[in-house]
Amino acid sequence: MSDEIRLAFAHPSERAETMAGPEPRDRISLRDHIVEVEIGAFQAERDVTQRVCFNVVVEVMPLTGVVDDDVDRILSYDRVTEAIAAELAAERLNLLETLAERVADRILVEPQAMRVFVRIEKLDRGPGALGVEIVRARGGDATPQDPAIETPQPLVVYLSNAAITSPHLIDWLDQLEASAQPVILCVGPADIATPQAGQEKAQRHIDLLAIEQNAWMVFGRDPRCAVVGSRTELDWAMKNDQICIWAPSRIVLDAVDGPAAAPHEAPALAAWFAASLAATELLIVGAALPEIAELPTRALSIDTAKIA
Repeated sequence: MSDEIRLAFAHPSERAETMAGPEPRDRISLRDHIVEVEIGAFQAERDVTQRVCFNVVVEVMPLTGVVDDDVDRILSYDRVTEAIAAELAAERLNLLETLAERVADRILVEPQAMRVFVRIEKLDRGPGALGVEIVRARGGDATPQDPAIETPQPLVVYLSNAAITSPHLIDWLDQLEASAQPVILCVGPADIATPQAGQEKAQRHIDLLAIEQNAWMVFGRDPRCAVVGSRTELDWAMKNDQICIWAPSRIVLDAVDGPAAAPHEAPALAAWFAASLAATELLIVGAALPEIAELPTRALSIDTAKIA
């Protein structure tokens, strides 16, 4: 076996050694850290867990002066496992590539970290280990920022079907558009019967799609409201002052700690969504506030007749 092939399958620590620059850095490593997690783009990988193996090497600048056996001066191994745990807990992911990028980004937030090698492998998808390996380095001398810090906190507005069909809807949207904070609209299913599948998992998908159909109905009334379904799209819309309507299927189905509310309990689902975004306020138009514990600090229910 050639050295190139051997190194391709060697532990990332060997890769780090071969890629060492003129100023060698210290390294800490995590080997064969196995976690059971739900991940994957295929339907067969949903609602089941599989073993995922992490191997991580972090290059750090050598300490100067006397170490004094002080744990606060070094990058703790716990910070590496905590980075993995935090990204696994954030949301359900389809791709190992996405998970590897996020773990690397989180590790590079640490002031001591200069470059990181991340290998992630699925152990249960075949006779061998299927995986991805990436190398990421800190750019220049700037300290990377946690993307979550930059995400604005929105106003989440739930529109009942009475609010959606109100002749005043456009005027309300004009007022919301003038708001100083990002606005995300939530809706429930339309007032029509949805198909009944007779099976819980299938029914959940159908009911979530019914909500998305109603979201497109709102878009039909006012095309400036973009229908969005991913956190990436939501973050972009909020940062660019665009009103958007939440299409819930992807975020609900991919949530690690999903909502207790069923799709037909639309105000409660909107409240869960608002809490997950750390929304500053939840406004329920044309329905009562849900009786759940996960309401934002400011939550208000408004009768459509009172804002006509």
